[in-house]
Amino acid sequence: MRIISGKHKSRRINPPKGLPVRPTTDFAKEGLFNILNNRISFQEIKALELFAGTGNISFELASRGAKEIIAVDTDFGCINFIKKTSAELDMPIQTFKADVFKYLDFQNGPFDLIFADPPYAFPKENLEELVHKIMHNNWLAEEGVLILEHSKEIDLSQVNYFQEDRRYGGSVFSFFQK
Repeated sequence: MRIISGKHKSRRINPPKGLPVRPTTDFAKEGLFNILNNRISFQEIKALELFAGTGNISFELASRGAKEIIAVDTDFGCINFIKKTSAELDMPIQTFKADVFKYLDFQNGPFDLIFADPPYAFPKENLEELVHKIMHNNWLAEEGVLILEHSKEIDLSQVNYFQEDRRYGGSVFSFFQK
């Protein structure tokens, strides 16, 4: 995995073997950030990465100058890797080891950008519940964007607040806004 742009451009980050993750591919991540470059001033944002895994998206956001990033995952190994790497690279990433749905019950936003990459086996109903919780509990700032990464077998176009989706191989990024 590599950082595409910003302060740490082209830096390779190698997570330890055995983490229960499926990192966003460099191809898909590059496509996503090409879209976001036209919508967001990264230096001004507060971001939340749910189901953070290796922290791939958090590292990219930090490299591009995001001022505050929170990464949430249930796996202790993932959280330790993100914490260690962000400290080594002097990145403003705060980590929480927590179940995402429980975290969304007790913490509060709002965030300018929320990125969620649950396991691809995650049921569609759970993805819909995630969108509902974020939107109805004011986790997303008024002009903010929620991006869900999911498999191409799932169609979220009928979910409230859906704006568009973009496909990259077997991955789909669905965009939601208030």
